[in-house]
Amino acid sequence: MGKSRKIFVLDTSVIIYDHDAIKNFGDNDVAIPITVLEELDNFKKGNDSKNFAAREFTRFVDAASGSSSLKKWIPIGERDKGLFSIVMSHPTKLDAEEIFGRDKADHKILNAALYLIEKFPKRKVIFVTKDINLRIKAKSLDMVAEDYETGKMTNEVLEEGSTPTGRAFIEGVDSAIIDKLYEEKIVSAEGVIPPTKQNNHFYILKNGKKSVLSYYSCAEKTFERVEKMSAYGIGPRNSEQAFALHAILNPKIKLVTIQGAAGTGKTLLSLAGALQQRRDFHQIYLARPIVPLSNKDIGYLPGDIKSKLNPYMEPLWDNLKLIKSQFNQQDKEYKAIEEMVANEKMVVTPLAYIRGRSLSNIFFIIDEAQNLTPHEVKTIISRAGENTKIVFTGDVYQIDTPYLDHLSNGLSYLIDKVKGHPLYAHIALERGERSELANLANDFL
Repeated sequence: MGKSRKIFVLDTSVIIYDHDAIKNFGDNDVAIPITVLEELDNFKKGNDSKNFAAREFTRFVDAASGSSSLKKWIPIGERDKGLFSIVMSHPTKLDAEEIFGRDKADHKILNAALYLIEKFPKRKVIFVTKDINLRIKAKSLDMVAEDYETGKMTNEVLEEGSTPTGRAFIEGVDSAIIDKLYEEKIVSAEGVIPPTKQNNHFYILKNGKKSVLSYYSCAEKTFERVEKMSAYGIGPRNSEQAFALHAILNPKIKLVTIQGAAGTGKTLLSLAGALQQRRDFHQIYLARPIVPLSNKDIGYLPGDIKSKLNPYMEPLWDNLKLIKSQFNQQDKEYKAIEEMVANEKMVVTPLAYIRGRSLSNIFFIIDEAQNLTPHEVKTIISRAGENTKIVFTGDVYQIDTPYLDHLSNGLSYLIDKVKGHPLYAHIALERGERSELANLANDFL
């Protein structure tokens, strides 16, 4: 081992977040406390992402080590990578279990890092964890502790309130261009300032009091007028909702992200847009990750599987009921929704229940996407087949899982990495449209 190389000690939370994390520390060395393997062993059974991560990581350790002892430093196996080792329990001068208690595996993991600090005094040992409290405990022991940064949103999202909006104003546009957009719906982008425009971005073109909502296509070098049109009885109440609905209904856009707080209309617009295009797809899927209260598994709840899952799916059913309420029971639109649900042409389901399914000819809405990891988002999109459209909705500032934040969650990661792609559009909804009472809560409480 080179003396100049750092040693990174990984916590279980890092492996669960990214099972390939061990490969992301350059040519530095990576240590895995034996307690981490014991915790991963508890996660190996099941169909959730954490179960997949646990299995994948243990397979990697087994394959990389071969017939070698895991107490030795073993090549990670990729070019320009360092070594890894499994750290067994050893007595240390400073005992985290004696300080914090012997009832938690976290404290055994801290002791593994303390042991490496004592064993390699000339090398920098860094403890890496997604668990904020464990990071604080590590720092209290005078240990260098960091968050796992890979997968975090970069550049544009450095603090709350700076997420990309997907829309912008362009002032001083020639009024003749605005008039032409109203008359012909599409105009060349030539002559519209500024010269650098983001692909699949939405713009409000202005000249004094005159303005028009527009959508910029880099491939066609055109601005297209965005009309405030309804979808299955649901119409946009503001410009940003009009932009979102345009992206949802645009057949050239295959991937959409909609960011916004509660009550801004993310899920409702997505569902209405999907119903409007029901004849273009074989099925409509509405899914959301299950994040139970206090992160307890659903097995803690009484009843059969349907009764356990219904509370988590209820918000999706509420949006469907609202759309149905726009019509009378005798209307063909109302009957169409009833038939789609009965024939499973429209399915409301937990996200875990569609993992591994083929996603061909499907309009797929993933609600509460901020509770997914970047790896989970990648897995979902990578399963898309022909004629599939995917819409991710969520609020990056309302995270319900312990090891994600507004920068590291899957929705933020997706917005950052895919911006400007010809198949992708993003819009942020900021104005609450649920009710004046709901806006009061968002604005003042």
